Amino acid sequence: MAVTFHDLSSAVGLKKLDDYLLSRSYITGYQASKDDLTVHAALSKPPSSDYVNVSRWYNHIEALLRISYASVAEDDDDDVDLFGEETEEEKKAAEERAAAVKASSKKKESGKSSIVLDVKPWDDETDMKKLEEAVRSVQMEGLLWGASKLVPVGYGIKKLQIMITIVDDLCSVDTLIEDYLTAEPINEYVQSVDIVAFNKIYEN
Repeated sequence: MAVTFHDLSSAVGLKKLDDYLLSRSYITGYQASKDDLTVHAALSKPPSSDYVNVSRWYNHIEALLRISYASVAEDDDDDVDLFGEETEEEKKAAEERAAAVKASSKKKESGKSSIVLDVKPWDDETDMKKLEEAVRSVQMEGLLWGASKLVPVGYGIKKLQIMITIVDDLCSVDTLIEDYLTAEPINEYVQSVDIVAFNKIYEN
């Protein structure tokens, strides 16, 4: 087995396995193998549903084991081997699938957007320093706050113009505005948020 997993009774060990199974159906290869049995045996109990990928894999292996045991019980002469060694064709298919997943993941990670937001206060008495602090306090996976400046809009009122960069697959600007910037408690300072510019960033 090319990949080894240690201390699967700990949260750290389970997290590592969960991340590994994010883009895989089995521990190695294109079908269930003895590597799956090895890792399955290392788990002292069924994993928590918090580890979505490990739970999916564990339940699948459990199902295959039940089928295997049932088949052997019905006919001891049959050579039932759901965890047999891979053929060369299966190994090649597994390598191609892994390469495709890796390429797809890389493509998704490179999809980013650069956005300029206009954040408008309620009135000229709004503390713009506190407004900006509240805005920048929002943390989302795939969100990076950039440069900002105050722009006069008239009658002594200024708006905050701020740049953000988001990873498209991880962060939605609509969610950022609707669920955070114009929701409690930030809406104490923010009246509305408009998208001024939206540009895609493509990285090779």
